[in-house]
Amino acid sequence: MNDASLAAATLSAEDLAATGLPYDEPDTEGSGPGSSGPIKISVFGTGYLGATHAVAMAELGFEVMGADTDQGKVDALAAGKVPFFEPGLDPLLEKHLATGRLTFTSDLAAAAAWGDVHFICVGTPQMKTSHAANLSYVESAATTIARNLTKDALIVGKSTVPVGTAARLREVIAAELPAGRKAELVWNPEFLREGKAVDDTLHPDRIVLGGTSAQAEATLREVYAGPIAEGTPVVVTDLPTAELVKVSANAFLATKISFINAISTVCEAAGADVTVLADALGHDVRIGRQFLNAGLGFGGGCLPKDIRALMHRANELGAYRASALLQQVDEINMGQRERVLDMAVEACGGSVLNHRIGVLGAAFKPDTDDVRDSPALNVAAALHLRGAQVTVFDPEAGDTARRSFPTLSYATSIQEAVEGTDVVLVLTEWDEFAKADAEKLAPLTSSPRVVDARGKLDPARWRAAGWEFAGLGRPAA
Repeated sequence: MNDASLAAATLSAEDLAATGLPYDEPDTEGSGPGSSGPIKISVFGTGYLGATHAVAMAELGFEVMGADTDQGKVDALAAGKVPFFEPGLDPLLEKHLATGRLTFTSDLAAAAAWGDVHFICVGTPQMKTSHAANLSYVESAATTIARNLTKDALIVGKSTVPVGTAARLREVIAAELPAGRKAELVWNPEFLREGKAVDDTLHPDRIVLGGTSAQAEATLREVYAGPIAEGTPVVVTDLPTAELVKVSANAFLATKISFINAISTVCEAAGADVTVLADALGHDVRIGRQFLNAGLGFGGGCLPKDIRALMHRANELGAYRASALLQQVDEINMGQRERVLDMAVEACGGSVLNHRIGVLGAAFKPDTDDVRDSPALNVAAALHLRGAQVTVFDPEAGDTARRSFPTLSYATSIQEAVEGTDVVLVLTEWDEFAKADAEKLAPLTSSPRVVDARGKLDPARWRAAGWEFAGLGRPAA
């Protein structure tokens, strides 16, 4: 939610767990806090997290109102158009617009007055001047909700925030509440994976509830009754732990990626194969195979800014060793982009100036059109700045990439992207790149050279088709 006009305060209701239950008991048919009847859910912020959460809550059977200051997003969603690519979301949006359970508005005050349970799903991007998270959108949303309540309510933070944010917001909310109104702020972090967000919301692997009173916990167990009935575990904890769960999970996954990327440099030097090594490591149940794919590294709107925000907050709290570890994780990750640039330069004989380079991939990962902090586009843009003629193809992210990097050239197919190239770089691990017909593509190039920066191509198959193959952590021919 981009609301520069709303006051950027910290918010949250007083700690009512210590002073008594803030809501009337729900009736047996299910009710919202402080009122009888079914729970009404408002979702503040209709970006990636908010739009997905709003649609999923409607799918779980609730009346839902999505609220955002961006009129374009509101109009698109109200017309049944998801403004980003996420498998399975479009049909559910259309379904629940038709049922009438799901509506969208740019009137934030109306949404605050209407709902019983208010989810804060706005962005927390990295500050322009530091690694700290920008909390202005979270603060604005919470302040707006508190000021416009017409009945007692539960405010639920889902946005990823630095530890200590929720406690500070509680104080602000308490100061903003209208006379006679009660509200409780709790934290319920999200764990969505882009490309699998609908399933992750409807069938989560865990539900974390932080800082809840008995009544707030009961209300949220009603909201998540469907997943809980399927066996999804519920972790009830304090506010700081709930805030730390998401960033800690992201930091651990980022550490696994940077670990295997560090090992891949050893594999290259020793002539070993990092993909086989990762398979062998993955059989150890203590380690697991996920996130052990050596390659260009992580990007997107979560992992990079979350580990940097945690690094910043750890420094503020004096946890310097944790901060140092995360800095190394970040540096290894960014170093992979430089390594791929070097491989492209090497493939072009020492300079990419005036060489044609085909880039397969623009999204930061497959099954999304998200190009935020995309390693693929970062590498493509860096090659362009060095004088290369770069053509990019991505099955879904072409339009979003073009808006972010309009100076690059874009193709509409793999064939068009590789035509006349001196080297092809595979920078996003889409299945269609891994399954591409290497034999048919080779004659289209000026020189069939490929750099697999995601470890998804079969080196033997591509070499047999006449390609000069190079990969991160893969042995030479």
